[in-house]
Amino acid sequence: MKEKIFNLPNQLTICRMILTPIFVFVFLCDKIPFHYLWGTLLFAIGSLTDFADGKIARKRHLITTFGKLTDPIADKMLTTAALLIFLDLDLCSVWIPLIILTREFAISSIRMIASAEGVVIPANILGKIKTASQMIFTISIMILLILSDANLLPPDFALATISNSLLWITAALTILSGIFYLKNAVKIIDFTK
Repeated sequence: MKEKIFNLPNQLTICRMILTPIFVFVFLCDKIPFHYLWGTLLFAIGSLTDFADGKIARKRHLITTFGKLTDPIADKMLTTAALLIFLDLDLCSVWIPLIILTREFAISSIRMIASAEGVVIPANILGKIKTASQMIFTISIMILLILSDANLLPPDFALATISNSLLWITAALTILSGIFYLKNAVKIIDFTK
């Protein structure tokens, strides 16, 4: 049982959780030379572990309940940390993390109800697209931030506007995926218990 739970995909998921606070510290610590660059690399590594853990789990038949439940949590930890950084740097409207976190808490609550009934609801394809877009957009914003910090962008470059526009797309995908998740959950969960 121990070997099954602590298989490679689950180890990658746990690594992503551990990496999240390190990423935040490095990205925001201006005493570290090239901190935006190193923070972006850490975020990219975390994003790659998200892609790798699922692929390895499916290919090697290592899918576990632990992985199904913790993988989305690790994703949320990493992507929410990035949103909080953008909020701190005035690159994100407060409404974006509010929308995304409200959806995440709602879906996590439904997952707990399902789990209590012995049902595991994996992430749907829209949820995966939402997470992928958020990771891609986050890395894009971070690269622009690196370029801006190095004075390689025009002085009038509207970084905050571009950042907010990309993140609003993610917020819209978050709402859409949440609606589909709720619709599917209602079919398989008995909410009367």
